[in-house]
This record gives sequence, C-alpha cells and structure tokens, in this order.
Amino acid sequence: MTLEAVRAAVARPKGSVEVLTHLAAEDIAEVNAIIVARMQSPVAVIPLLADHLINAGGKRLRPLLTVASARLAGARDDACLKLAAAVEFIHTATLLHDDVVDSSQLRRGKVAAHLIWGAPSSVLVGDFLFAKAFELMVEAGSMKALDILAKAAGVIAEGEVLQLTRAHDLNLSQDVYLQIIGAKTAELFAAAAEAGAVSAGAPEAQIAAMRDYAMNLGLAFQLADDALDYGGVTETLGKNAGDDFREGKATLPLLLAIARTGSAEAAFWERTIGRREQTDADLDRAIALIRDTGALEATLDQAADFAAKAKQALSLMASNSWRTALEDLADFAVSRRT
Repeated sequence: MTLEAVRAAVARPKGSVEVLTHLAAEDIAEVNAIIVARMQSPVAVIPLLADHLINAGGKRLRPLLTVASARLAGARDDACLKLAAAVEFIHTATLLHDDVVDSSQLRRGKVAAHLIWGAPSSVLVGDFLFAKAFELMVEAGSMKALDILAKAAGVIAEGEVLQLTRAHDLNLSQDVYLQIIGAKTAELFAAAAEAGAVSAGAPEAQIAAMRDYAMNLGLAFQLADDALDYGGVTETLGKNAGDDFREGKATLPLLLAIARTGSAEAAFWERTIGRREQTDADLDRAIALIRDTGALEATLDQAADFAAKAKQALSLMASNSWRTALEDLADFAVSRRT
C-alpha cells in the first residue's frame, strides 16, 4: 500500500471513527460529563491546562473502545463509563508527559501545553490526571478492571523509558521498535477494550478477543501515523509534519530506509538522527530516501497486516452494528487521508 493509495482512499461512511462515535453518542456524552467534573480543582491552572488538551478535538478513541467493547459484549448498564473516563485521563496524562520529554510544539493542532504553562505545570497536571484516573477505577468497583488499567499504566511508562534510552539509535531493531510502540500506544488501546469487556461480565475468551483486537488496532494506528509523519500535513496530524525526523525519532519508515540505503547514506543518517545536526533541506532529502527505498510502503503494509489481525480477532464476537463499526475502524486506521 503506497502513501498515494492512503491519500486516495475514500472511506465509506462506516469506514471511520464517526460511526462508532454515533453509536456510542449517549455513552460518550456521559463520559465527557464525568471527565469535566473530575478535572475540576480549586487550583485554577489544573482545569485550565487539562481542558486545553482534553477538549482540543481528540476523537476519544480509547474511551470509545471501552464503551464499544462493553456494548459488543452485551452490557446494558453504565458500568463501563467511569472506566472509559479513566482511560481518557490516563491517555491525556501520558500526552502531557510526552510533550515535555519530546519538547513538542503542537498537540492536536494546538500549541503544546508546556509552552503555555511551563514544563513543571504540565508534568504535575499529568500526575493529577493519573490520580483522578485511579479514583475512577476504584469507584467502578471492578478489581479486575483496576488491575488491567493499573498494569497498563506501568507498561506505558516502561515503553516511554525504553524509547528514551534508545532515542536516536540508528541500530534499533524492528522488533524492539514494535515493542516500544506496543507499550507506548497499543497497550492502552488493548487495556481500554479489555476493561470494557470485563465490565460487561464477558466470558474470558471474549475478553481476550477484545484485547487482541485493540492491541492490533493500536499497532496499526501507530504505524500509519509513523508513515504519515513523512507524507502528511500539519492540519491532519495535529502536530507538525516531519516532527519525528526533527526530533531524531527512529520510527519504522526511518529504520527501514537506514537499512536499505546502507553505507551510501550512513553519514547523512548519523548526522541528522544520531547527532541531530539538521539543515532546512534535510527533511526533504529524508522523505525522498524513505519513499525511494519503499520504506513508506513497507510500513503501511505492516499497518494493514495488523488491521487484518484486529478484524480477525472480532470473529468470536456477536455480529451486530458494534462489531461492524469496530471492523471498519480497523480499516480506517490504515486508510486515513492526508
């Protein structure tokens, strides 16, 4: 699958997150109300900073997975809603921390919070949101769901540290890179869906199926994002296109291009990624090398493989509108237009 194919793909009305959002509209409205209520604080900067990111146009994809997983597993009550809000708080907290670590300029198309309120405030508000997430998990009353999301928080942190210790590593293997994005991105997808199925009292096989679905979905989303960073636009990405290159992040398209160009471009990659000594023209050259070596296409092919595995995992679930929307979401993960 080429980037041009991704750009040209016209998703069916069901082939996007909007259908899932429509199905879950009432539930997500209640989740949003929980989020707004729980991010309040007499310390004015906390709700101000949290609102800057939480209401910046994010799709609420992870809480949507919690709700959809619960409903697909047959839930008729509201047990999943506090868990869904907790998932969004965990996600937002990790974004606040990430942006400080990466010195990111944009998040969801807005100026990153740490550039407005400072890095210390961003980190501490992230900690506040983590605390609120755990309050909500306890209130939800499911020790199993609490265990799932608590472990996920630990895995995410491990992924962040692993990425930090391997930053600018030109010899990073594909396996280690997949381990990093599995921990940083896909784990919260998986935990969100797994917790939703648990809250519905689903059988163990269905709980495992929903985790498998969402883990593969998360990997597909991240790999597609990795590719789009070298061919997307700022308005679509919610960050500056090319940020991964500027920050010296060794994502899969870059790793494949490094391997495929070999010694011919070793000095270029060492200077721009290893030492982060970049000129204005270097991004264009990197994009050309990534395209010419087929690294972009290979990354999108891997994303498509993970999306197919996600859809296969749903075969154990009932065939209904929730399952169809989740299947289409997997397709959407790798057919997002720039």
